[in-house]
Amino acid sequence: MERNARFPSPVRRPEIMAPAGDFVCLSAALQSGADAAYFGIKGSNMRAGARNFDVSDLPRIADECHKRGAKAYLALNNIYFDSEAATLDLHVRAARDAGVDAVIAWDFAAIERALGAGLEVFLSTQAGVANSDGVCAYFRRFGIRRFVLARECALEDIASIKRLAAEKIGAENAAKIEIEVFAHGAMCVSISGRCFMSQYAYGKSANRGECLQPCRREYSVREKRENGAEFAVCEGFVMSPKDLCTLPFIEKLFEAGADALKIEGRNRNAQYVSAAAGAYRAARDFWFERRGESGFSEKFAELKKSQLERLSQNFNRGFSDGFYMGRPAGDWTSSGNRATVKKLILGRVRNYFPRAGAAEITVDDNSAKIGDTLCVEGNATGYVEFELESAQIGGADAGEVRKGQTASIKVPSKMRPNDRIYLLSKS
Repeated sequence: MERNARFPSPVRRPEIMAPAGDFVCLSAALQSGADAAYFGIKGSNMRAGARNFDVSDLPRIADECHKRGAKAYLALNNIYFDSEAATLDLHVRAARDAGVDAVIAWDFAAIERALGAGLEVFLSTQAGVANSDGVCAYFRRFGIRRFVLARECALEDIASIKRLAAEKIGAENAAKIEIEVFAHGAMCVSISGRCFMSQYAYGKSANRGECLQPCRREYSVREKRENGAEFAVCEGFVMSPKDLCTLPFIEKLFEAGADALKIEGRNRNAQYVSAAAGAYRAARDFWFERRGESGFSEKFAELKKSQLERLSQNFNRGFSDGFYMGRPAGDWTSSGNRATVKKLILGRVRNYFPRAGAAEITVDDNSAKIGDTLCVEGNATGYVEFELESAQIGGADAGEVRKGQTASIKVPSKMRPNDRIYLLSKS
């Protein structure tokens, strides 16, 4: 296979990291093949507006991950004040006692406490590390081995950091260094997420996980004097970047030496988590396991195309290469949601019959016909997508289920009472 001479040969298969904002998304991530899930708890992460978990949920989260052979990473990537030291101590101890595999942090208070408790620390992208000097300094002082690079890094920077680290701290130590990069999801208009627009406009700090995303809004300029003429600032969203998507060139991340591919989205739903984790897992495994086969390039291109179509079904603002191919000129404005599929409420599961492979459901809204695509979400069920093949109402076959009806439908796997059912409709 032809390689880019600028990049070293990959030595290990990169980890796929998926976000989990609740137990539904956690199950979806693990079922879709994520090697690790990262999550936050209330009061200690950069997604204060997300659903988040309680500190008491940590043992269950770690157990769910470990049962499936996955790692559990806790985001403590907030900034902390002295008045919050007791809360930080509580969260660190809880993470250690629950068996969490690592914490993601950048505040020195969080780093020191986590290391003191015997926890591994991954340096958050908030720290803005973008060069080998930064990597080596944190490694020497704290023993930190994994670095979530600044989002402004290009492909060449990943390879350069690994190469120069070997020169500065020796090949043996450099082999312990892991480079984690964002592979998919929303991008911040500011430098590595350190933005003050929300704090200035609304008193809600992005660096405290409270960002209200003023960049995702449309703006106009109004003249103060005379007739107060008003003009739109650009067409669409002038400061709203497109979403990062590295799937079209994922092999370049492998060749550059990325050790972990992170999917952004702790505010996203289970459908997004399932699609993203599944797509990147499929592409990674195909590349590492089958690249010696005849016709690999064509097959890999086809796989990426089909998975990209799957990703496009979910909420997105259009896709961008980010900074990996250089400065993303033209990718800082978007026109809002470009999802190709709408997710409509259908109803809930009332019962599941394992022998029949069927679920009894109540239809609360909309309607679904045979051949439509449905999805089911639940804390233990995760995310399951399937085609409606058959339905019965009152024991008789039905070609459609409608609002207000109770029906039995064929399902591909176990469902649980109160699991939510949705209709997936093309936009």
